[in-house]
Amino acid sequence: IDNRMNVAVEEMSHYVESDFLVVNQDFDRALDELHAIVTSGRLRTPRQQDALSEMLQGLLN
Repeated sequence: IDNRMNVAVEEMSHYVESDFLVVNQDFDRALDELHAIVTSGRLRTPRQQDALSEMLQGLLN
């Protein structure tokens, strides 16, 4: 158990390298935050640009 805890502390020490920080202290809140992260990924510009290219071209021309 001590080894697993040491590994966990080592891994957590790198949290500043992450784009998102979700703490699973409250399961429902953590789940909502994970859903928000997934949704935000779907809305990133490159992905939306591909999906909406015709509409964007129509609006810009």
